[in-house]
Amino acid sequence: MRVEFDGVTVALGGRNVVQQASLAVEPGEVVGLLGPNGSGKSSLLRTLYRAVKPREGTVRLDGQDVQRLTGRQAARAVAVMLQDSPTDFDLSVEETVLLGRAPHHASFGRDTPDDLRIVDEAMRRTEVTDLRDRMVATLSGGQRQRVMLARALAQESPVLVLDEPSNHLDISHQHELMSTVRSLGRTVIAALHDLNLATQYCDHVVVLAEGGIVAAGAPAQVFTPELIRTTFGVDVRILGDSQYPVFAFHRLAASARGVDFTPSASPKESSVNA
Repeated sequence: MRVEFDGVTVALGGRNVVQQASLAVEPGEVVGLLGPNGSGKSSLLRTLYRAVKPREGTVRLDGQDVQRLTGRQAARAVAVMLQDSPTDFDLSVEETVLLGRAPHHASFGRDTPDDLRIVDEAMRRTEVTDLRDRMVATLSGGQRQRVMLARALAQESPVLVLDEPSNHLDISHQHELMSTVRSLGRTVIAALHDLNLATQYCDHVVVLAEGGIVAAGAPAQVFTPELIRTTFGVDVRILGDSQYPVFAFHRLAASARGVDFTPSASPKESSVNA
């Protein structure tokens, strides 16, 4: 399923936190959104799963405005895994993952054998099968993250949104999560902080600063020392090969950091295929 952000502006508290963001994600692509804290990554994602309505612009799924979809249609199209999930509900791991099947049921519909098979597979892929009878509130942060990914996988939506999916995960599970995501064949948009993780697992990356898109394209082309310095405020030494570089970072003084960003007056689309 194709995802398109067309001139999207988001206002929170009377301030524009996303400004005229335009980009298209093609079916089956894994795209990473990166940028400093407060750059607008999560706010832009929220317009896709309708947690926030754009002040201006349109978000489309296969050409259809997401704001015109019913709640059930939207849930069948887009599954979401947030960086922090509530734990104050009295559900087991299996019951939580089964919630991912809700958009596919009629009101008060029973879980079918097919639902249970899909849930079992989702738990297996995220390595939480042995936790199935545990209460989610008793799990560690990393275990909860894997359960929430299992729930998103069980939803079987063609678009998967991940907001800081590696939050709470150790290094091994960060790579397992991203490897699983890549293997799905779904359209994936993930807000990430780790440039090395994005380089290894994303087809394309989009860098935001001060609410606007400053660069988009293949990771090895986008993540230049100059962009990393001005956007993230660190110096970088690039190791490895040209296709899958590895970044070693060195902190800069605050006075050395500066983002030169002026949003375009016209909401032309930023191509992640550039």
